Amino acid sequence: MSRSPGPAGATATLDATPEAAVAAQVRSTLEAVFEAVAETRADTTARLTGVAAQGRRPATVDLAALRPGLHLRLARQELVSGVGFVAAPGLLSDVPAWLEWWQTGSDGDVRPLLLDLDPAYSDYTHWDWFALPRDTGQRAVAGPYVDYLCSDEYSLTLSAPVQVEGRFVGVAAADVYLRHFEAAVVPLLQQLPGAAHLVNGRGRVAASADPAHLAGSLTKGPDFGAVLAGARTARHDGMRLIPCDGVPLVLVVLDP
Repeated sequence: MSRSPGPAGATATLDATPEAAVAAQVRSTLEAVFEAVAETRADTTARLTGVAAQGRRPATVDLAALRPGLHLRLARQELVSGVGFVAAPGLLSDVPAWLEWWQTGSDGDVRPLLLDLDPAYSDYTHWDWFALPRDTGQRAVAGPYVDYLCSDEYSLTLSAPVQVEGRFVGVAAADVYLRHFEAAVVPLLQQLPGAAHLVNGRGRVAASADPAHLAGSLTKGPDFGAVLAGARTARHDGMRLIPCDGVPLVLVVLDP
């Protein structure tokens, strides 16, 4: 078995394991959602680039052109419960902030999210799904958290930065209800010989088959951001840490 120093002083391993296979399956599950995010980012970038070429600032009416694609993604991607573009404050000429956001209702209808976005009462820029892509330039998985902004459901939000002419203009994002994500991945975690859970780059548990690490709690100790950046399996204090093949989640498996 080949070993070499890993992130944050851990030991990386290059072997093929059941844990690596589960991490790859988690990646496949989330990549379908990130595909919707990538398509939304591409559509938004093209639309805003076209507006910039006209020498004017965009307005909410320009973002309405995104709606056919957003509706299609909601219909096509089973895990996606909401999808859209969230504008950086000050981007648009007619409102201070805006979410061009569509979601599936409990009756299956596609409907817009209607919010009072008075910045005095609703500042979304501090949420991880907005701040992480803005600050890192990378896609992110935020949560799980109770999504009071959109659905009042325990959710994950997958997001990616949108840039026009080198300037950050907002994020493309998609919501996944936690209950749907857990239904897809917890059976995979239960196949492993050791107790297992999934965390994001900040150690927030995204799904778990380990009663000691419940969804939404924090796993402390390892530098999970470094594990993701190193993109290599590592060990830390009786835990195997397996990055999920390119999506920003780490599979944590306790030694049996």
